[in-house]
Amino acid sequence: MYARSSTIHARSSAVERGIAYIHDTVWPALTGLDGYIGLSLLVDRQTGRCIATTAWESEQAMYASRPVADQHRDRAAQILGGSPTVDEWEIAALHRDHRSSPGACVRVTWARVAAENVDRAIDAFRLATIPALEELDGFCSASLMADRDSGFGVASVTFDSSDALRHNREALDELELVTVRDAGAEVLDSCDCDLVLAHLRVPELV
Repeated sequence: MYARSSTIHARSSAVERGIAYIHDTVWPALTGLDGYIGLSLLVDRQTGRCIATTAWESEQAMYASRPVADQHRDRAAQILGGSPTVDEWEIAALHRDHRSSPGACVRVTWARVAAENVDRAIDAFRLATIPALEELDGFCSASLMADRDSGFGVASVTFDSSDALRHNREALDELELVTVRDAGAEVLDSCDCDLVLAHLRVPELV
């Protein structure tokens, strides 16, 4: 399974229009493409950061979707008032305790490891991080996406609500430190986002 994420730092006044465009236009346009298996949209309303991610059954399907995706991304960037950053990933791990509901909130963490340590980092996430996350109240799901060539990756942990994420923030911070140490990773950035659209149909990958 593969995924493409497009990140745009939007003007705060344009966020709701951007959400409407992605829901009403981008989502329906992508649904009919071969190999498409869903879309999610994360929004950090404090900073205006918007992260739209589409998932694909294969790397070939993801590549074939680029012309359509590029067109809609450009229009979304115009609406949101920011320049997009695009990353393409292998979906290395995904575990879903239960489906998310309206009001879900996501901790997103970007990190990098040496390319030769990518498998080690993925194993650490699957075998240690996910079981630890399952013990947290309000935990919904977790995923890890990676670029094996560069060692760049992003982990997302979804909770049922912003209150649940806030309640678990200290435990998340401690778990991140352990994961980083065990995987030999460097954390590059992190943010907490509202899960605005959740239509990914990626199967369990652990």
